[in-house]
Amino acid sequence: CSSSPLHRSPQFRVLFSFTRHGVRLLFSLSDDSSAGLGCCGWLLVLFSLLITLLTFPVSIFMCIKIVQEYERAVIFRLGRIIDKKAKGPGIFFVLPCTDSFVKVDLRTVSFNIPPQEILTKDSVTVSVDGVVYFRVECPVSSVANVSNADSSTRLLAQTTLRNVLGTKNLAELLSDREGISHSMQATLDDATNHWGIKVERVEIKDVKLPQQLQRAMAAEAEASREARAKVIAAEGEMNASRALKEASLIISESPAALQLRYLQTLSHIAAENNSTVIFPLPIELLQQFLQRK
Repeated sequence: CSSSPLHRSPQFRVLFSFTRHGVRLLFSLSDDSSAGLGCCGWLLVLFSLLITLLTFPVSIFMCIKIVQEYERAVIFRLGRIIDKKAKGPGIFFVLPCTDSFVKVDLRTVSFNIPPQEILTKDSVTVSVDGVVYFRVECPVSSVANVSNADSSTRLLAQTTLRNVLGTKNLAELLSDREGISHSMQATLDDATNHWGIKVERVEIKDVKLPQQLQRAMAAEAEASREARAKVIAAEGEMNASRALKEASLIISESPAALQLRYLQTLSHIAAENNSTVIFPLPIELLQQFLQRK
C-alpha cells in the first residue's frame, strides 16, 4: 500500500488542553504538511480553523468521525490524501470545510461470474460460469487508483475467464478445473494488485455443453461400454473353452467319470420339478444286449 504514487498532504493535529475555565481545543500543523499548500490552501485552512473555533463545542461533533473494525477511512484534505494511509478503526478527526473522507470495507466480497459463451481451443462452444472471492488489501490504492474497484474487478473477472478458457480444449476444461481456477486467480491477482485488491479464490461452478454435443458424447460412451462388454464376453468364452478342453481330457481317461457326470446332471434336472426327464443311456450298454441276441 505504501508503494502508491501519491503526494504527501498537510496534516493537522488536534490537541485538548484542560484549564481552570474549561477545555481548550488546539490545532497544530505537522512539519511534513506545510509543503504544497500554497496561498489559497493556507487561507482555506485558516478559515476552517476559525470556523471550528468560533462554533466550538458544536463543531466538535462535525470533526469527530468513527469507523468500524472492518472499515478504513481515506481522508482527503484540499484534494490530497493525508499521510498516504487510511485511518481507523476507531475515532479520527476531520476539518469541517477542507476535509472529506471515503469509507472502505475490508471484508471479503464474493460475486458470481455470469455465464460466458466460450470457444475452446478445439472449436467447441461451451457456457461457463464461476465465483470470485476478493477483498480490499490497500484502501488508499482502491480509492485513488481506480474509479470503482468492485465493478472493475467484476468486469476483469469476466474477460479473464474468457481468455483463460480460450486456451484450453474441452477435455482439459472438464478434467482440470482446479488448475484453471488457480491460473485465473494468479492472473486476476496480478491485474488487480495496482488497485489494492487481493483475489483470494476463484472457482469454476458449471460447464454447460450443447445438447447435440451431449448426445454425441453419450453415444460415444455407450459404444465404448459395449465394446468393452464384447471383449469381456469373448475372453470368458475363450477361458470356458479351455476349461472344457481340459475337462474332456480328464473324462476320457476314465469312462466311469462320464457316467458320474450323467448322474449328476440327472439329479440337477430332477430338482427343478420337471415333468419330463431325459435319461442318457450309454451306447456300450446297448451293444452288450445286441450281442446276446
